[in-house]
Amino acid sequence: MPDTVQHINATTTAPEPLDVAAIRGDFPILSQTVYGKPLIFLDSAASAQKPSAVIEAEKDLYEQYYANIHRGVYKFSQDATEAYEQTRETVRAFINAQRSRECIFVRGATEGINLVAQTWGRQNIGEGDEIILSELEHHSNIVPWQMLAEEKGASIKVIPLLDDGSVDMDVFAELLNERTKLVAVAHISNSIGTHLPVEDIVRMAHAAGAKVLIDGCQAAPHCPIDVQALDVDFYAFSAHKVYGPTGIGVLYGKEDLLDAMPPWQGGGDMISTVTFATTTYNHLPPKFEAGTPNIAGGIAFRHALDYVSAIGFDRIAAHEADLRDYATSQLEGSNSVRLIGTAKGKGAIISFVMQEAHPHDIGTILDRLGIAVRAGHHCAQPVMDRFEIPGTVRASFGIYNDRNDVDSLIEGLKKVVDIFG
Repeated sequence: MPDTVQHINATTTAPEPLDVAAIRGDFPILSQTVYGKPLIFLDSAASAQKPSAVIEAEKDLYEQYYANIHRGVYKFSQDATEAYEQTRETVRAFINAQRSRECIFVRGATEGINLVAQTWGRQNIGEGDEIILSELEHHSNIVPWQMLAEEKGASIKVIPLLDDGSVDMDVFAELLNERTKLVAVAHISNSIGTHLPVEDIVRMAHAAGAKVLIDGCQAAPHCPIDVQALDVDFYAFSAHKVYGPTGIGVLYGKEDLLDAMPPWQGGGDMISTVTFATTTYNHLPPKFEAGTPNIAGGIAFRHALDYVSAIGFDRIAAHEADLRDYATSQLEGSNSVRLIGTAKGKGAIISFVMQEAHPHDIGTILDRLGIAVRAGHHCAQPVMDRFEIPGTVRASFGIYNDRNDVDSLIEGLKKVVDIFG
């Protein structure tokens, strides 16, 4: 056995490093200065910047072939429809869904989660039933379930966090029972970067007879997603986190579940026939896509996914892990900084507090140095309550960041100490 391990290690080659300078050249906004300083963007977890390919795709539509889709028989409408539906197939391949009709276009993950709550949830969750969430969820994966639970007389159960920010899987196992109808968790935490063991969560939930929804917003830009391998029932993510446009995202659902769910919104395209006596509904996916969609965003979304896929997730993961580890090593040596969330294998997010200053003051000082970070509770107030803090400073890395950006952040924090210390 030792000889085999040595052989594998010897023949495994590291992914080719990213050419960050070339990647930065693909993002026009990164050439700007802020207060006379070069822009250092460390807030991709909130929303990533957009490459030229994405920007040009929207521009090309509006300049060359814009029309409403799915309804017109003339050329522009046909061309726009084809381009929009090409994105659906790209999404299918990106998450390895079995069929493209399992990929529903929504305004973003928030709408996708609400769609499931208001359709599948209303059908399948009743009085006395239980929904399990984790303590690190984004508000958009808490509030829709609270609203549903209040309406139906169900209850919310919470998987607590350990001190390093990982979820307590022993408690999760204890929470699962015959009343559990749904487990809804993040793939990667937006606030502290914890990478949840979603494979184990899905397996354990299914063994208990529960369905699983995963909020994949923070995973989609950073690691490969295979919904079939996961066997997950619902998976939601937003385009703007994956270097794509705002106002569009994806809800994946297993076909049999989506077929059984009622429509959520009424309007054009989600119907087959309409009379004042009755209405019959369309098949998947238009059944859940009422009205004129974000056509330009939908078309540009494909270019964002193509851009990320061309780089390769093995290279992206290696690059971002290096930045995470480098930043962690630099901050761990500071007496002024307390890291929040240190779970092994976490995502490319560094969340911290400082004794000297409130997170908002730190963010303001860094902004004057051209460094964009997020400061606050990150729409994850239960996480902050767990660690008994009002909020954190969050630096989140993307494909256009490098170690120089980390060095600039560290120098900026020294200025914070100088001012407040």
